[in-house]
Amino acid sequence: MSVCKGTLSRNGLIAVMTVLALGASASLVHAEEEAVVYLTQTNANIVWTLLGAILVMFMQAGFAMVECGLTRSKNASNILMKNMLDFGVGSMLFVMFGYGLMFGADFSGIFGTDGFFLSSILAPSATRDFDITFWFFQSVFAATAATIVSGSVAERTKFHAYILISIVITGFIYPIAGHWAWGGLTGNAGWLESLGFIDFAGSTVVHSLGGWVALAGAMAVGPRIGKYMPDKKPRAILGHSMPMAGLGVFILWFGWFGFNAGSTTMADGSIGYIALNTSLAGCAGMITAMITVWVRFGKPEASMTMNGVLAGLVGVTAGCSELSPLGAILVGAICGVAVVLVIHFIDSVLCIDDPVGAISVHGVCGALGTLSVGLFASPDFGSASGFIYTGDLSLFGVQLLGVVVFFAWAFGVGTVCFKLIDKLVGLRVSRVEEIKGLDITEHGSEAYNGFQIFSVE
Repeated sequence: MSVCKGTLSRNGLIAVMTVLALGASASLVHAEEEAVVYLTQTNANIVWTLLGAILVMFMQAGFAMVECGLTRSKNASNILMKNMLDFGVGSMLFVMFGYGLMFGADFSGIFGTDGFFLSSILAPSATRDFDITFWFFQSVFAATAATIVSGSVAERTKFHAYILISIVITGFIYPIAGHWAWGGLTGNAGWLESLGFIDFAGSTVVHSLGGWVALAGAMAVGPRIGKYMPDKKPRAILGHSMPMAGLGVFILWFGWFGFNAGSTTMADGSIGYIALNTSLAGCAGMITAMITVWVRFGKPEASMTMNGVLAGLVGVTAGCSELSPLGAILVGAICGVAVVLVIHFIDSVLCIDDPVGAISVHGVCGALGTLSVGLFASPDFGSASGFIYTGDLSLFGVQLLGVVVFFAWAFGVGTVCFKLIDKLVGLRVSRVEEIKGLDITEHGSEAYNGFQIFSVE
């Protein structure tokens, strides 16, 4: 009995050890599988975020082409210089201060307090590779916010004054406001985000902010020579290359898929859905802008139609992941109509000279797009049916608060900065320099050699 008992115990022990070994082996295999899945997803996220950042960086070329095409040939080099400056200066400032102010450890929901000079990114960590990519993605957004201002003050602003403007926007105005709405992306949520504010890819954080600073700039620098008659009636100052402007719009449209879908910072199934909404809104904005200008002025004018595309894209940026496809079409259509009417209102009624329509496209349509999230966000936004938000109006109230606060911050601080810069170095070139063109007077060369024409144009 005792021998039998000993034999059974030995066999039982072997069986237990076998089970444990098999269990440990299965656990090890499972752990290895999980590690592979994690690394695959992490690397996919890095690649997708980097691709999105590259597309957004290419949008700088689109902005430059639109602005060049819609203004006169004698200022083309100046415009190219400003757009390159925005990216170069913006990236440097985002390394030194911007990223820390925007995504650093939260101080009372207002701004970040660490991460300056990439200190929080370059430190060894399990997420270091993604953090570096995330910094690059956010840096190109900062450059976009500054570039929006370039068009509104085009053809009459001193280049060294514009350098100071770009520094203020990318180093101070944009990152602080960005912390309010996007600080939570690094676990440091700002006060506005904590209230439930939604701006997925930046209708307000990037576009409206840039548009409101552009409004402050256009008002501060004043209209171009010859823009308004003595009776305040506006006079059209035509751009020199509509094909160039059209190419710029297509580049921006292309880059916008990185702007919106890239903002997931994750390679998952939502990127196709966001790209769908982005494309539909741009199409709807183009169609309604073309119809509006056709009905109002008798011709389907090209520049207004192009701005309609951009208006639709700006509008859907806030809710590209929350809207249904029908909702995206509705938002794009509303912005397409609005941009035509607002450009005319700003030009003819307010007598504010905005050569490329930046205030209307980015400022106004960015605000409309942000508000639309509170009206049309679909409870089941993965479905093509229905687009009316069925909850209470609390979300709309938060969205409205965000729109108002960003306007007050961007326009208010922008106005103060433009006035200070005007006192320090002067904003506007002389009458003679403006007539000759900024290419020669500011940069000492022509964009189109041998084609310079001195005139009151």
